[in-house]
Amino acid sequence: MTNSGLQDRKVKVIARGQGNAYPVYVDRALNAELWDVEGKRYIDFGTGIAVCNTGHSHPKVVAAVKAQLDKFSHTCVMINPYESAVELAEKLTELAPGDSDKKAIFVTTGAEAVENCVKIARAHTGRRGVIAFNCGFHGRTNLTMALTGKISPYKHLFGPFPGDIYHAPFPMAFHDVSVKESLKALDNLFKVDIAPSDVAAIIVEPVQGEGGFYVAPAAFLQALRDLCDQHGIVLIADEIQTGFGRTGKMFSFEHAKVEPDLITMAKGIAGGFPIAAVVGKSEIMDAPLPGGLGGTYGGSPVGCVAALAVLEIIEEQNLVQRSDQIGQIFNEQLTLLQSSYPHLIGEVRNQGAMIAIELVSHGDSEQPNSALTQAIIAKAAEHGLILLACGFYGNVIRFLPALTISDELIYEGLSNFTELFSELAD
Repeated sequence: MTNSGLQDRKVKVIARGQGNAYPVYVDRALNAELWDVEGKRYIDFGTGIAVCNTGHSHPKVVAAVKAQLDKFSHTCVMINPYESAVELAEKLTELAPGDSDKKAIFVTTGAEAVENCVKIARAHTGRRGVIAFNCGFHGRTNLTMALTGKISPYKHLFGPFPGDIYHAPFPMAFHDVSVKESLKALDNLFKVDIAPSDVAAIIVEPVQGEGGFYVAPAAFLQALRDLCDQHGIVLIADEIQTGFGRTGKMFSFEHAKVEPDLITMAKGIAGGFPIAAVVGKSEIMDAPLPGGLGGTYGGSPVGCVAALAVLEIIEEQNLVQRSDQIGQIFNEQLTLLQSSYPHLIGEVRNQGAMIAIELVSHGDSEQPNSALTQAIIAKAAEHGLILLACGFYGNVIRFLPALTISDELIYEGLSNFTELFSELAD
């Protein structure tokens, strides 16, 4: 069995829209490493897009899942519930930012969590409009594509989209978009397109994921909180990529000391098992009538026990604090690389272990270097690395290492990356 042989088989039977970044087929994975079907080893700096925060195949997660499978695999939490779902809801409502009483629901994917937030916000407010931000990413379903602030590849060919969705600029210091300008654009939106009294919700990523790892300034999130309070708008925190210790806090909104009304949770929640959640203020969460929320696989018993194991691992191994340590190492090493290539690396940025470099031409932030970015991604596997790109112009390389990765593996991987970058940049 070879990578090329499997890739040939794959393109014959799987639609091209579900492409793969690497023609590398995984045989096994452990913590921050994986091995392909040909026996080659890779250091994984992507973790399945921020999913395996506790590393691949953590023994505690594996044991919890095996034990659950010996009992039962599915009954549907809306038919015959089980203690693990109740326990997980208890823990998530305790961990969510802020002191308000909270409740949770379980679904299967991040996009489902976002859609349910919109449903809940509309039921609570009786309003129609939802505001999102340029460059944001919220999913691939019809409604979440409408919320996503980037056409290609997410929205191209897929319209029409639902109405009553509006977008405003996201503050990005590197691209000279200030907090003041973003807030002014929101105010203009209220004057031109939709009255604030018609807005059900504002949804925001505290760190834009697919958009390029731009960190929302605390002042911006605090201003959104004030704006929502002023107009009775529900503030939705999309923490799908930022949650579960990734940013040096359990949830990124904690950096700004802001309590959102609703929070989406997925990705890093369960070590690779498909489960997602919405957690929010009880009076808002209870707005939909019984039967208005749910799904056949939402709150899978296997996903619930995996998530409970993940929460134990995060606490026992101090992974929230470890995230900051990882981010510091990456930032220091990538800043050294930037000093050698200031004309190509425009910015190194991170919040905890959510790390990125933005590639430009001639040191100019307005000249995105997507060609170099794609060349690096294409050759990463040859250097034993799994890397991901992102960004509005496809010119950002993001690093999402497992929070359980060792310093030794970080330095080895960054050494490989420096060699790869120098090979293509010189």
